[in-house]
Formats: sequence, structure tokens, C-alpha cells
Amino acid sequence: MAHRWRSELKQSDVTDEQVFVNRRHLLAGLAGIGLAGGLPSALSAAQRAEELVPNEWEDITSYNNYYEFGTGKSDPAKYAGALTTAPWSVEINGLVDRPAVYHLEDILQKMAIEERIYRFRCVEAWSMVVPWNGFELADLLNMAGVQSQAKYVAFQTLYRPEEMRGQNYPVLDWPYLEGLRLDEAMHPLTLMANGIYGKQIPNQNGAPLRLVVPWKYGFKSIKSIVKITLTDTMPPTSWSLANAREYGFYSNVNPQVDHPRWSQATERRIGGGLFAKRQPTLMFNGYQEDVAEMYKDMDLTKFI
Repeated sequence: MAHRWRSELKQSDVTDEQVFVNRRHLLAGLAGIGLAGGLPSALSAAQRAEELVPNEWEDITSYNNYYEFGTGKSDPAKYAGALTTAPWSVEINGLVDRPAVYHLEDILQKMAIEERIYRFRCVEAWSMVVPWNGFELADLLNMAGVQSQAKYVAFQTLYRPEEMRGQNYPVLDWPYLEGLRLDEAMHPLTLMANGIYGKQIPNQNGAPLRLVVPWKYGFKSIKSIVKITLTDTMPPTSWSLANAREYGFYSNVNPQVDHPRWSQATERRIGGGLFAKRQPTLMFNGYQEDVAEMYKDMDLTKFI
């Protein structure tokens, strides 16, 4: 991931969703019987993204964790329609040269002009494969101008309990908070997503702007972001505040470390049916080749 991908696609070039899904299923079938051959065992993130078979729209949009709308997997799809997502703005402050409230329309326009918009960038995460549309978080941070003292990036979700019914209950200490180390935030795999399959991202998936960090557990990919702060100290995160024993700051996918209440060594792909076989969980969710260097001097059983 040493270089940035630059899009030459126009909106008219976007593949129809059903064609896209069918093609991916075909590739998966060929690979399963050895006819897709020639693929190295350790693919780069860019190659893996090309070969991943995405889940269908129904899987992606109906099975979600978004506690602001309820703790059940189907609650976000039921209740997130109450959320108003336009207009939308994101405050970027802290150790930046240009602190400001940035309007989402202006952000997207700038990214499009500079050809930094991703279309159908498949990302494997949370036992799903999702074809996100968006741009690298690094591009947004560079827009604000990251100062040399910055070491961490803190994120905050919208707090609007009159529309986000789950915020009326003390499941967590609202608003939802997350954070990354600066090198993680600037990594090319770290995305700000505003769409799925070329469509506007649904409310239950984090509309209108959410983080995607594919080598970490899903709760790190904070939804409906309204504030980003650059800081020189490690920021608090909601799940670590709620239960630090179970949820560390880094939260990298590491099958060698069990959750205190269950094993994380295997996973089952969502959308594969009731009897889908479990498969080994991959270190860093399969992105080890691309991200392991950032943690080479860390004890990943201690810094969970």
C-alpha cells in the first residue's frame, strides 16, 4: 500500500449491484474448484479486495450493531430511519492547522475533484464483505493540516437522543467515542465511507459518514461522525471505558487472544446460511501483510 489509488471512474461507470454480486459469486465458485488459479497465497490488500465476494445488500443493511438505535441486530434497520442526516458537518479540531466545521458536501466535492473517491472498495470485516464507497481518512486529515505534535485521532458520534432512541438508555456513556493512533489513521486502508454499492449509505450502517478500519473489530469503525480531534494523548474510547478488561484501545483482530468470555479463533460468514461452516479467524482480519509493521515492537497479547 505504498502508493495511493486514483480513480478514473465516473458515476456512469459504476457496475450494477446485481451484476457485481453475481460476478463475485462466480469468482468464488471458480476459486473453490481450483479454476481461478494463479493467485498467490498471501495477497496484498488491493488484490484481496478484487477477489473478495461481497455480501448482498440485505445482509449488509439488516444485521447491524448500532447501539444508538438498540442492542438487537435488527434494531438499527427498524429505528434508524428517524435519524436526520442532511445537512451534515464534521468539526475537526485539536492539533491541526485549519480547525473548522467542515460541511460534508464540501468534503465530498473536494475529494471528487482530486479523484480520491473509492468506488466498490471491498473490505472484509465483521464476518461480512462490504463494497464501500468513500475516501481515505488521511485525505480528510490532510485537508485540515495535521500538526507534528499529533499522535492520536479521536472520533465522536452524533448525540441526538430524540432521533437515536438507544441513547435514552445507559447502555454506554453517550456520545460514542473512538480513537486511533495517528499512523493507523493515516494508513491507506483506513476509510471514511459514505456509500455502499454506489448508493448512499443507509442510516443503520452509519450514515452519512463513518469510519472503516478493516483489520480491527467492528466497534472501532465508529458511525455517524460529527467530530474529529487530533491530540498528543491517547483518547478515551466508549468500550474501553465500559469494560477495559474486554475491550482494549487497539482492538486488532487477533485470533490468538481469546475474549474473556469466548474464543475468537474461528468465525462464521454472515449470509452463508444457518449451517455455514466456521473458518479460522485470520490475524489482522487477513490484512497482516499490510498492517503488521505498525505493531512490530508491541506485545499484542498485552496491547489488545
